[in-house]
Amino acid sequence: MAAILPFSGSNTNKKVLERYLDIPQPSETVQVEYVWIDEDRVGLKSKCKTMDFEPKNLKDCPVWYFDGSNTGQGVGCVADMYLNPVAVFSDPFRSGQNKLCLCDFYHYDNTPAERNDRHTCYDAMEKTKSDKPWFSIEQEYILLDHDGHPYGWPKNGFPGPQGPYYCGVGANKVYGRDIVEAHYRACLYAGIKIAGCNAEVMPGQWEYQVGPCEGIEMGDHLWIARYIMDRVAEDFGVIVTLDPKPITGNWNGSGAHCNYSTLAMREKDGLRHIEEAITKLEKRHMTHIKGYDHTEGADNSRRLTGGANIRIPRQVAADKQGYLEDRRPSSNCDPYRLTEFMVRTTVLDESD
Repeated sequence: MAAILPFSGSNTNKKVLERYLDIPQPSETVQVEYVWIDEDRVGLKSKCKTMDFEPKNLKDCPVWYFDGSNTGQGVGCVADMYLNPVAVFSDPFRSGQNKLCLCDFYHYDNTPAERNDRHTCYDAMEKTKSDKPWFSIEQEYILLDHDGHPYGWPKNGFPGPQGPYYCGVGANKVYGRDIVEAHYRACLYAGIKIAGCNAEVMPGQWEYQVGPCEGIEMGDHLWIARYIMDRVAEDFGVIVTLDPKPITGNWNGSGAHCNYSTLAMREKDGLRHIEEAITKLEKRHMTHIKGYDHTEGADNSRRLTGGANIRIPRQVAADKQGYLEDRRPSSNCDPYRLTEFMVRTTVLDESD
């Protein structure tokens, strides 16, 4: 099980906050929360900026900065890191005119920072724009109590074996539905293309789906959905882990299954293009495995235990057009890397 230090910040009375959020916000002020990916490409960072108008698009959001020496993303005299806005969403926590602003980050000389994968993903998506690549990612995750113990599990012992929990209903089958519902509604408010959610195979494990999204939009929407998930869980005093296999033994791991198609796959006789793409993916299997989690495949190796890695859904085979599902990506994958690898292998025909 992943080691997580206990914390006490969640013990505050959240009802008290409502008193302050009910204070009228001056019409000429807007809070914009700048959000960026952390140094490990798993979590997120954020800081808030007051603006004197509601930003309607990216051009309205100025470049900002943060001290990279405190995040492991910059050192010494060049620690200033610049935040370049890339997507704007409505803020479900402050509501009103307030916004969430997703950013990627650059060094002072405008060179991309290490582990900033969005800029290369954007390049790949621009090159394949005419192919209209669509993605939908099924984000699995596990809820943990503040002491790192699976949420809802008995403190001494284990719940019953897996079986009744998947898509379960009832207090003896699912744990944390209120957190899931809060996240879903917050994503809808923000403008995330969230497509659904369900309880997963392991008790305390859930999934939400984001998509279909075209091109770079997939990574943008999933990262903000993850930010909202962490913020919601923070309010409930619960931890969200994207570790692919936080619980050892006969308990399911967590993945981020990717449903993928190009325009040619979605049109008549698209099955031929799907099969050609799978052949290309097979040739670069290890490249994808190394890129599908932030530890060059080490995390994911604890989860992948065999079975089909890439599948063609039965309805797609019957229709002879549609999409393929790559089941290899880990729950903690960077969606920018995942989607970039898909188009570089299947459309741009890159090889190792």
